[in-house]
Amino acid sequence: VLAIAAGIVAGRRLGASAGAALTARGFAELLRFGRAFGAQAETLTGLAGLGDLILTASGPQSRNFALGLALGEGRAGEGKLAEGAYTASVLVEMARAQGVDMPICAAVDAVLAGRLTIAGAIDALMARPQRSETGRG
Repeated sequence: VLAIAAGIVAGRRLGASAGAALTARGFAELLRFGRAFGAQAETLTGLAGLGDLILTASGPQSRNFALGLALGEGRAGEGKLAEGAYTASVLVEMARAQGVDMPICAAVDAVLAGRLTIAGAIDALMARPQRSETGRG
């Protein structure tokens, strides 16, 4: 799901800084979600967590990134097989049930479901108050 968001950022040509910010904030969401379900920090910060996020969020070899890229460029994502498109709503519901704040994933889900435009999602995310990615300040 975060790779779809990264693809949208690339498709909109928002720049490397926006991509880095998205990856950092997205990783914070991944950490919060994983911790809520008992994941170990070593797993989340290792190859299976951060490593996978960097790989899937960094280029069109990832089907999720390719879907986001198409959406960000204004092309229909139809025909793109991306598991994130099918898991976004389940992920967001699981997070809500555990009280986990996942605004990027929720925005991707809303865009995929047609409840929010990409521009609306970007505006909503940018309007959120700044806070620590770690939740400690």
